Amino acid sequence: MPERLRSAAERLTGAPVLLVLVAIASVQLGSSLAKDLYSAAGPLTVAWLRLLGAAVVLGALTRPRLRGRSASDWFWVVAYGLCLAGMNVTFYLAIEKIPIGMAVTLEFLGPLGVSVALSRRPRDLVWVGLAALGVALLGFSPGELDPVGIVWALGAGALWAGYILLAGPTGRRWSGVSGVSVAFWVGLVALTPIVLVGGLLPPAVPVVWGVGVLIGLLSSAIPYGLEMVALRRIEPRIFGILMSLEPAAAAGFALLVLGETLRPIEIVAMACVVIASIGVVRSARSSADAGGPEAAP
Repeated sequence: MPERLRSAAERLTGAPVLLVLVAIASVQLGSSLAKDLYSAAGPLTVAWLRLLGAAVVLGALTRPRLRGRSASDWFWVVAYGLCLAGMNVTFYLAIEKIPIGMAVTLEFLGPLGVSVALSRRPRDLVWVGLAALGVALLGFSPGELDPVGIVWALGAGALWAGYILLAGPTGRRWSGVSGVSVAFWVGLVALTPIVLVGGLLPPAVPVVWGVGVLIGLLSSAIPYGLEMVALRRIEPRIFGILMSLEPAAAAGFALLVLGETLRPIEIVAMACVVIASIGVVRSARSSADAGGPEAAP
């Protein structure tokens, strides 16, 4: 039996696309549970609980080696941790103001931008234009989206782009998912003073803390661990493209868990961003198949 489990684990970790898909489902379910928790705790509090849950669980499982690390090792993992914390906070502030599906659609412009920037193919500008059209359509939505929520979502997108670029170097310097574990502790340490000063510690209610830990597992520990493993096997631009299912998954889980619906024009806007992502995927594959200068090594 142990040999079978080991073999199954090896097959799973050898399929980076599957790892990313599982991570997508996990993180979007966690996002819907997080917004549902806003009735008992604010966005910053929930973000802190998410970081706490992920840091404690991953720390206990991985027990990362901290001694003998170089300055370069610490530089990358600290930058990665701050980026993760910032991404969590800005996204949670965004979904307080706007639907989760729209927040993820706007946030997704970050990884899509990474994919296009790294491709350096002029024809990919067509897909950038389609994504921009999708965002522009949101301005014609019958119901106004809160501009503050939009800004927070775009900020989360910029930090998501940073996460994609930092995860690779961090993963190469920290074995397994130890880099993710340390990064969550970095983010937790950075956010804790803000929570303490603002009097934002969670209420002493077991359910709130329990759900917070669950959110940490679903939204952070599981997906970021899987993504870190996947990023060692695929290029950052391909990883960014694979995340094209994020907006649709976000809207689907928000509908199932929260009953949160989107207007038709918002669904069209989301579709534009998803199609743009798929377009970049096909463009990257075509270049690779042709053996052109932009093909993956």
